[in-house]
Amino acid sequence: MRNVEKEADSEEKSELPESALFQPIQDKPRKKVEPSKEMQAAMKVLNDSIKKSPSRNISHQLKNATNIIQQEWFKISSTSNANPLDVEDYLDRFEEYSSTLLEYVVNMTDTSGNTAMHYAVSHGNFDVVSILLDSKVCDINKANVAGYTAVMLAALAEVRNSTHASVANRLFQLADVNIRAKVHGQTALMLAVSHGRKDMTQLLLDAGAAVNIQDEDGSTALMCAAEHGHTDIVRLLLAHPDCDPSIVDVDGSSALKIALEAGNRDIGVLLYAHEHVNRGISPFSTLRRSRKGSKPTTPTGPSPSAPVSPAPSRRIHSSSVSLNTSKYSK
Repeated sequence: MRNVEKEADSEEKSELPESALFQPIQDKPRKKVEPSKEMQAAMKVLNDSIKKSPSRNISHQLKNATNIIQQEWFKISSTSNANPLDVEDYLDRFEEYSSTLLEYVVNMTDTSGNTAMHYAVSHGNFDVVSILLDSKVCDINKANVAGYTAVMLAALAEVRNSTHASVANRLFQLADVNIRAKVHGQTALMLAVSHGRKDMTQLLLDAGAAVNIQDEDGSTALMCAAEHGHTDIVRLLLAHPDCDPSIVDVDGSSALKIALEAGNRDIGVLLYAHEHVNRGISPFSTLRRSRKGSKPTTPTGPSPSAPVSPAPSRRIHSSSVSLNTSKYSK
């Protein structure tokens, strides 16, 4: 019986290649994705045109080549399920032609002014965002027709894991996070706050987002949080050393008044307590106590206040951010 078992074992082993007995199973190497032949021909036309004429005067042939590249590039890079490895393969092919072609295609826009980066952040596809940043040619401060940069759209995205947070942080650190939207003067911080994105709010503050910037209605990020009832974000903003809750909007309303008018009593109490606690520990409180019993003096000048600069409307504009296109958004 034992001899039969030994023979069976030896037969089983002999059926396997010798290497399979001692080496781990390895996946087959991934085959790189290549642009279509039509696109490669168009890439050559565009690249040659860029070399000959940096101003890129649009001829019929060049316009046709650009359209072909645009269609295929956005199909690969700008859908909700875009594969970052495929995107990387295309970037490698662009760079093989020239760094100029790479930069041109990466920053190519659709009819709504959106780049591949706009779409990647809008879809929350941070793997593609990372690949695009790796190209080192992305114009991440570029605004679309609606006036929004990729950073502004990223501010609305949900942070699902630490990897996403790391990529978002990298994007914010490289970009100008204080750019205002063209129409309503919104900043990325205001958008993140209005949509309750606490993680993005923290990342933007870490990247140097100015906390007291005001939009065209005079609203600050704190006012946005107060009106929308985001208590945790109000606490986060108040913890920032530069946050000034006494700023008022064009209607003369402070964050405290706005919170109470919106029925957010808890936030109102929080703002009231912060204002009075800070007043008690401010450098000026010591000065006031030292002057008790002394004759009043004439102030030497006005107290410092935050500069008022244009920025977003917390009331109606904060939820209206979109790519204004559906062509590549599926």
